[in-house]
Amino acid sequence: MAPLDPARATLAGALERGAIDHPTTLLHFAGAGHETSIGLGAVVERARSLAASFRARGIAPGDRIAVQVPNWVEGVVTYVAAAFVGAVVVPVIHIYGPSEVGFIVRESRARMLVVPDRWRNIDYLERLGRLDAGAALEHVVIIGDDVPSGCEAWYDLEARGAGAPPCPAPATSPDDVAFLIYTSGTSGTPKGVLHSHATVLAEVESLGAMLGDDSRTTVLGSFPAGHIAGVAALLRSFVLGVTTVLLDSWDASLAAALVEHHGVHSSAGTPFFLTSLLDAGEAEGRDLSSLDRFMVGAANVPRSVVDRADAAGVRAYRAYGSTEHPTVTSGHPSDELDRRATTDGRLTPGNELRIVDDDGRDVPDGSPGEIVTRGPERFVGYSSGSSGESFLPGGWFRTGDIGVFEGGYLTVVDRKKDIIIRGGENIASKEVEDILLDHPAVADAAVVAAPDQRLGESVCAFVVLRGSASLTIDDVRRHFERAGVARQKTPERIEIVHDLPRGHGGKVQKVELRARLRGEDPGQNSGSSHHG
Repeated sequence: MAPLDPARATLAGALERGAIDHPTTLLHFAGAGHETSIGLGAVVERARSLAASFRARGIAPGDRIAVQVPNWVEGVVTYVAAAFVGAVVVPVIHIYGPSEVGFIVRESRARMLVVPDRWRNIDYLERLGRLDAGAALEHVVIIGDDVPSGCEAWYDLEARGAGAPPCPAPATSPDDVAFLIYTSGTSGTPKGVLHSHATVLAEVESLGAMLGDDSRTTVLGSFPAGHIAGVAALLRSFVLGVTTVLLDSWDASLAAALVEHHGVHSSAGTPFFLTSLLDAGEAEGRDLSSLDRFMVGAANVPRSVVDRADAAGVRAYRAYGSTEHPTVTSGHPSDELDRRATTDGRLTPGNELRIVDDDGRDVPDGSPGEIVTRGPERFVGYSSGSSGESFLPGGWFRTGDIGVFEGGYLTVVDRKKDIIIRGGENIASKEVEDILLDHPAVADAAVVAAPDQRLGESVCAFVVLRGSASLTIDDVRRHFERAGVARQKTPERIEIVHDLPRGHGGKVQKVELRARLRGEDPGQNSGSSHHG
């Protein structure tokens, strides 16, 4: 059969074709104390039933369905069912609190929200009571046995749709929006990134062309389903027929056991995922010899991480991308160690990049400048407001990252964006600062990334107190819990200072604060320090 042409395909067609071509390819879903496996053909059959119920409830092409579900069978079936009715999937990170979820549901104008009743220590039903979802939301669907009044049971919808006539092919085109994925921007308000059927399928095809389409490969998927990398991993299973093992939450010990049990050949994740997996394998005597390659990124990658993996027989390599443009460059397992450890690789098929100065002019090879990109997997725009300032003429996306391109390899050296990348998740400094400034003891605050061996970066807040007020890390934790945001956004380190360094225009000089954290500045204005 001819290769998939992303520019002419829709998700519904690609998923149907994947189930026909690879009906017995398995998805394994693992969590604490349980594992469930299902073939791609069975996923599609269940999705057809669910899609019939969606259609019966008036969900039409272009409607938005927000899905806040861990890496579960039900979440994947929901994604596929949404594609079968032509709806736009709005993936939501499963640990987000009611404040973040409420914003996403309101801003996306989602007509349906799908959540579990409970997962681990999260009570989603309790959070629903605190959700300011807006007027567009009509249907709340619960995965689980505890279904409050006014909500619908996911399993009932699937069962009712089983006897219904199959949905006709949705009236969608490759250029229609298929996913609306929210990512933290520098403003503190999450930005909705619009991806079409063509762009997400182009990402899958590009990586497949670069790394090879080996149907015998078994992949460990570590990213959550609400992350662009999690979405790509699921689509890759269908398009390329790749057996995929998915964790509902990162657990290094469980991951090591799964690598051993399933003979996992490759994986991808942050430096923390890779190092903790190697730690668990060593501590528990696991056989990780099947793990041949690991794409590492979504955070700062120290050379020591790649060197250690190489010594353990795992060819780790760096990659660069974003929610807006998922994989611009990538290393390759066959690259020499120095390239894999010190660069972010070469352009993936179909993509382009330039390095430009502040005026948008190209800089010489080997000189630092802003990375601008374009290609078939680049997003089509943001969900609200103008995105014109995000592009240069010719469709070049301004990434806000600083890099050097030399000899065909990209190395990311800095970023303009004021975000913290903690374990692969983007955290907007301004969002954390705004919450801190609501605390009665805080007169001023600046939040920056602190170097972190496990997570790449962690959240550090420099705080100026009001008068004789005091503030402890426990005070901060309680304050952020009341704010209803994901706990990952809570500062893990508090530096009490007399004032914040500012430039002539009054803007806080965060470069100086980051330098203090790296030990490059004695921090004369620093006072006490509190760590979580």
